[in-house]
Amino acid sequence: MTFIKTPTRVPSRHPNKFPRLAMTLSLICVTALLSGCNTMRRLSEVGEAPKLSGINNPTQSPGYRPVSMPMPAPQVAESNPNSLWRTGARSFFKDQRASQVGDILTVSIAIDDKAQLANTTARTRKNSEDMGIPSLLGLESQFTKVLPETIDPSNLFNIDSNSSNSGGGTLDRTETIDLKVAAIIVQVLPNGNYVIHGRQEIRVNAEVREVQVAGVIRAADITSANTVSYDKIAEARISYGGRGTISDVQQPRYGSEIMDILLPF
Repeated sequence: MTFIKTPTRVPSRHPNKFPRLAMTLSLICVTALLSGCNTMRRLSEVGEAPKLSGINNPTQSPGYRPVSMPMPAPQVAESNPNSLWRTGARSFFKDQRASQVGDILTVSIAIDDKAQLANTTARTRKNSEDMGIPSLLGLESQFTKVLPETIDPSNLFNIDSNSSNSGGGTLDRTETIDLKVAAIIVQVLPNGNYVIHGRQEIRVNAEVREVQVAGVIRAADITSANTVSYDKIAEARISYGGRGTISDVQQPRYGSEIMDILLPF
């Protein structure tokens, strides 16, 4: 009898090499998709300073919406014969302050806020309820037929509850901003108020500082120097931030942000 020896297959030292490689590539692809355009933008700017945004008309932005505010009833202008004074005028000469769409004015931002708040709350509550039926037309003797024999008709219910709650919080915040931004009138409301929008970008090395301001102002709040203070702006939207290498280090990674959102604890 002849025996045929079947060659023994030597097991590979890395049986899971290709599946692990495929899994690694899949994770890289998923990570790139989760990061979206921000990752692609950052990769395209490797070794270069952040690019400044172009100067565009804010009313042409995709998310721009004209401001709609409550308007007073229209007033009919009264003419004064043989008078050099015009109703609504602030001077006999032409006003050099911003008054039309496209005019420029300066917004002064001087914020020096400091807030300190401490709050302590303590709450305690105690309740006790007792109820019994010592005599009920002689039927109290029948309770033992339905309820356990140890039942006491004079003490059927006895409920006690206690609750205690205490909390404390402390807030200490300091904010200081002192700068000036040129803004443009983008809309004139029917009552004469102006909608303004200003944006400023400053690049220092590889960091871009962005300042944005928007809101509604009155014509009377514009000074003779064609400036307006930030506290005179209604519906003010003031943003001061940046983007670049320093901001990237200060901002947590998107993985940490996702975990902070998803984790319930």
